[in-house]
Amino acid sequence: MVISSRRFTARNESFVCRVCKKEVPKSTKSYRNHCPFCLSSLHVDIFPGDRLEKCHGVMIAKALEQKNGKWIIVHECQTCGKKQKNKAAEDDSQEALILVSKKSAQQ
Repeated sequence: MVISSRRFTARNESFVCRVCKKEVPKSTKSYRNHCPFCLSSLHVDIFPGDRLEKCHGVMIAKALEQKNGKWIIVHECQTCGKKQKNKAAEDDSQEALILVSKKSAQQ
């Protein structure tokens, strides 16, 4: 299913994570933009869901922030260095979130 607007295209697609190689099913609660197992993503969008970015680098979860009581994952592209923030999903691995939290606290 694709819902489009000028700056946001909602996509709910299954995929195989390029980092941990696990199969990620479509989300039943929201639109997924990262792997719930290792939290990695791909640098494929200029605006969310548009798939127009040419980089296609792997984006690694580098830090966690909190906004309005919700967790935000800070991703960094391993190819071009761009940083991007994404909401953590309810079904994200708690262990992976804790590891990212510890990593960001050490920086």
